[in-house]
Amino acid sequence: MSKDPVRVLVTGAAGQIGYALVPMIARGVMLGPDQPVILHMLDIPPAAEALNGVKMELVDAAFPLLKGVVATTDAVEACTGVNVAVMVGGFPRKEGMERKDVMSKNVSIYKSQSSALEAHAAPNCKVLVVANPANTNALILKEFAPSIPAKNITCLTRLDHNRALGQISERLNVQVSDVKNVIIWGNHSSTQYPDVSHATVKTPSGQKPVHELVSNDDWLKGEFIKTVQQRGAAIIKARKLSSALSAASAACDHIRDWVVGTPEGTWVSMGVYSDGSYNVPAGLIYSFPVTCRAGEWTIVQGLSVDEFSRKKMDATAEELTEEKALAYSCLS
Repeated sequence: MSKDPVRVLVTGAAGQIGYALVPMIARGVMLGPDQPVILHMLDIPPAAEALNGVKMELVDAAFPLLKGVVATTDAVEACTGVNVAVMVGGFPRKEGMERKDVMSKNVSIYKSQSSALEAHAAPNCKVLVVANPANTNALILKEFAPSIPAKNITCLTRLDHNRALGQISERLNVQVSDVKNVIIWGNHSSTQYPDVSHATVKTPSGQKPVHELVSNDDWLKGEFIKTVQQRGAAIIKARKLSSALSAASAACDHIRDWVVGTPEGTWVSMGVYSDGSYNVPAGLIYSFPVTCRAGEWTIVQGLSVDEFSRKKMDATAEELTEEKALAYSCLS
């Protein structure tokens, strides 16, 4: 029995991340090798011609799972009937811009797109916000789409999670698939806290704690954290362009684990609506360790938090609280 196609929206689809992401979705990386998809691609009118070029390439790639493509500059058309929405479009910070300027541009973008999603998306549509400031853009979307359940609006911190896994695997010279249960706490910004307190590595003699194998606290509490926090900037410096391939791949990981479920004994990091767990202020979109089952995420409870971690977790929560206030001031 072939499955019904799932409609997946990608906004900002003609941009760098969009260009890397749409073939991954069409190839089954996001929803599985037996799940047909219909891609909905949205971009702004100045990008209409480039968007049409992406649509031409999708046709030329003859993806067996791709059952249709909607390429449009109209938000209502793009959002109609979508089951998954990946919000990549946003206003990037340009040189000389104040944070408030960027925030007010994104607030107006997310305000209008949230109305279209709320009115036209399929019931129970799952939303992933990628565009920065991702956590706060997701919060704005939640505010203006009250009928979309809060649990269905998330933001991407899986890229940071994967970066942390990569750094540990490089340091220990082990396969990245053997490293698990790192945590990204907080904001997808340079205040995020990559935490390996509970992370383990699969070895011939069973699971071993990362901190025991690395046995260098200075590196784990210093260079490791800094490298993960500033990896985006390092890639821009090297490529002269922002990370697109790894962001697209992480977006696929995020949605796949959310829809299909996380492996037993493994958690991942997702930016989700805080319920006050771990003394994080409720009402922020904050990255937590989560497990997923049957299309629902659950925050992992009961992990011990030492003083070092507490300070880092509070600092990133503080930044998110400030961002929230800034976003709300743009609304008024």
